This record gives sequence, C-alpha cells and structure tokens, in this order.
Amino acid sequence: MSELLKINVNDHIEKKGNLSYLSWAWAWAEVLKIDPTARYTVHEYDGLPVIYLKDQTGMVKVSVEIKGDIKTCLLPVLDHRNQPIQNPNAFAVNTSIMRCLAKCIALHGLGLYIYAGEDLPEAEVDEIEAKLNAEIAACNTIDELNALYHTLPEAIRSRGVSKFTARKKELSK
Repeated sequence: MSELLKINVNDHIEKKGNLSYLSWAWAWAEVLKIDPTARYTVHEYDGLPVIYLKDQTGMVKVSVEIKGDIKTCLLPVLDHRNQPIQNPNAFAVNTSIMRCLAKCIALHGLGLYIYAGEDLPEAEVDEIEAKLNAEIAACNTIDELNALYHTLPEAIRSRGVSKFTARKKELSK
C-alpha cells in the first residue's frame, strides 16, 4: 500500500461550497516528506500551460513522479462553482493547474478517499473493520449483537452487515 494512502488528511480538508479539497501546498509538502526528489510537470501545448477546446474552454495537464512512479491528471479550467470557464485568464489557468496537481497527488494515494466520497483513509478503514470484526465475534447472544449494531454509526454498520448476519446465524444455532 502506498505510504500516502495511510495519511489521514481530514484536518487539512478545506471546503469551498459543497466541495472538499486539499491545499496543493500542504499536499506537496507531504509528498516531499516521503520522496524529497519527487517532481511535477505542467504539460504545455504550443508553449502554453493550457489547451483550448473548440468551445473556448481549457484543460490543464499535470504529471507527478514519486519514487519513480508517474501519474498524470487532466482537469478543466473551472470557476468557483466548478463550471468550465470560456477564455480563462492566467489566474484561472494557474488555479486549475494547482488543483490538478493536488488531484494528481491523490492518484498516488494522498486524500484519494476525498474523491471517492469516503471520509477515512484506507489504513483507518482497515483498523476500524478489524475492531468491528472482533467486537462482533465477542458477542455471545443475539441481544448483544443487536445492541452492538444499534450503537454504531450507519457508515460503520453498513460495512459490517455481512459479518453481523453471519454471526447472527452462528448464534441462532
């Protein structure tokens, strides 16, 4: 598993409207802790850091290399409502490049769960599931199992439905 997947970014998530994102500067600092030789590339098209499409909107492309592994990401030049901008200015292009950098870093694992709509990194999910499995196994009656089930948040309960069902069958015998 990538070292970046294990990092809990929840304290560094910023909100803009209903969107969650990571600061590119914080994300890049985390990358450099893992690989001081990491680098990123902003791709150019005819000397410009943006390619213009037929409708006059633009796309930017960034590649990130960490420990020899290169990931590449494309992102449209967007406004504050996450809508494509026609004839974007330099500020909008630069903002999209840095958003693309953060997204490309996520492809390496850092904060990837934000894009997946999750709210915990993979390492913590594994830890929570292991603890939940142990708690389910420790239940000696169906009443204990039901009590455990009802004390858990919905997100945790839904992850353990099959384990609860299997344990309930065991206890019914």
